[in-house]
Amino acid sequence: MNKRIVSVITIIIIAVLIGVVYYRYFFVFGDGTKAGAMNYFVHKGYLFKTYEGRLIQTGLRAPAQGAIQSNEFKFSVTDTKVADSLSRYSGYYLTLHYKEYNHALPWRGVSAFVVDSIIAKTPINSVQP
Repeated sequence: MNKRIVSVITIIIIAVLIGVVYYRYFFVFGDGTKAGAMNYFVHKGYLFKTYEGRLIQTGLRAPAQGAIQSNEFKFSVTDTKVADSLSRYSGYYLTLHYKEYNHALPWRGVSAFVVDSIIAKTPINSVQP
């Protein structure tokens, strides 16, 4: 093969690889809001310290017949300002805005859901059933 064909094939392979990596790890698949009571919020990790949290949503779900489990929204946070705010809101009913990625990255957190802002916060004891 001549050098031109090899160069074109190499460029195509590199472009496809860049597209696949972008789609798997950086493409925002969806975004939305979730509301619930903050269960926990931690800063943890071995190599990459990430912010991880869990929101308990109202209602119940049954993962298997005869079992009852609460709805949990597990999320990661990359913005330290949002993380600082969330660490102060334990015991609050929160509405959070998130972005959903196809896969997690180690430095972005363990969840494909990344919270980027707090929309509303209300103390738990003032929320009406």
